[in-house]
Amino acid sequence: MDSLTQIVLGAACGEAVLGKKIGNKALLFGAIGGTIPDLDVYFGNIIYNHEIDAMLFHRGFMHSILFSILAAFILGWGVFKLYNSGNRIGTTPSKDWISLFFWSLFTHIILDCFTPYGTQLFAPFSDYRFAFNNIAVVDPFYTLPFLICMIVLMFFNRKDIRRRFWLKLGLGISSIYMVLTIANKLYVDAVFRKSIAESNLKMIRFSTQPTLFNNVLWYGIAETETSYYVSYYSLLDTENRFLDFVELPKQRDLQPEAFDDIKNLARFSNQYYSVYKIGNNQYQYNDLRYPLLDGKKPNSSVFHMLLFKEKGRLNMKPFEPNTNDFNKVMVRIWKRLQGI
Repeated sequence: MDSLTQIVLGAACGEAVLGKKIGNKALLFGAIGGTIPDLDVYFGNIIYNHEIDAMLFHRGFMHSILFSILAAFILGWGVFKLYNSGNRIGTTPSKDWISLFFWSLFTHIILDCFTPYGTQLFAPFSDYRFAFNNIAVVDPFYTLPFLICMIVLMFFNRKDIRRRFWLKLGLGISSIYMVLTIANKLYVDAVFRKSIAESNLKMIRFSTQPTLFNNVLWYGIAETETSYYVSYYSLLDTENRFLDFVELPKQRDLQPEAFDDIKNLARFSNQYYSVYKIGNNQYQYNDLRYPLLDGKKPNSSVFHMLLFKEKGRLNMKPFEPNTNDFNKVMVRIWKRLQGI
């Protein structure tokens, strides 16, 4: 999920492990631990001199269970040695520091699994991306109550019992909301299957996910032998079905058999993708797990990459989010939520 959410969850882990002993400093160290896996965005650019490889490194090894264990021991032991000096010698055992970093790292990668992007939990042994698709990468209904509880507890003494109350309240509210999103996901999947059957489409498989900033409006995509079909459904709709499916062709102007980079991107997109040639040595790769900017234009995916051939491989231009595109998406989501 977004960085703020991971910071809040990491801080909660720090409080749970060492809050009684070191107070608000536990929140700080937990927040640091909760941020570390997402530093793979920067390390990818350092390790690889290739934009596609760098992008695919995100949510790879640094989001794995193995990394959580190794990093917890390294960071925990290192901070233990640095912190336990002077008049703080003997105040915090090394196992508590290792535990703090393990839980802040491990909860980060588990939380990411609930989003559509995908997380390689078992890297480097497997590149399979776990994605449960029940919550958006940014959902204020999950984050804000949790954040408020963490801020409130900071104003109490580290041994004050009310501090524990606000920690449990924050964890409880966020956990209940997460369970609710899972229930919504199961319900929406059932609605999507019914809608596909009523539309007489011979579906091979499908995927649904909530749109950004909410868990009410959902986007669904179904795959057939020749096409993809996409549609929206709101929990506030009067009809319990996805309506007005839009057909998207399986456009493949670059084939995975010809380029391993397309094969890797297709795996990243869970095979929901299209590739259009848009100019001389320029192609647009669309990740169709995410909505279109314009429902009438199949090459208008909100999550797309501009590819080009370079030294026998494919590379891509650095991904730069377009503010205008983002605004268009948010306007469409808002209108659809209102039934417009």
